[in-house]
Amino acid sequence: PDQHVVVDPTGRANGRGAYLHRLGSCWEKALKGGTMNYALKITPAPEDMEALRAFAMSLLADEESDLQ
Repeated sequence: PDQHVVVDPTGRANGRGAYLHRLGSCWEKALKGGTMNYALKITPAPEDMEALRAFAMSLLADEESDLQ
């Protein structure tokens, strides 16, 4: 309702949601091409997009550390 986009690991927050794998590559793809905007039917605020990108980067960092 407040037009903010946040990561909800429980999947139970109120509002419209988009389900993504916990893979950095899935998040990169969703954030890059406007797929997230289409799924959520809004354009997230720039600060929300930065928070989502930071979350995606943390997933990518976790994946890289798991490979080593």
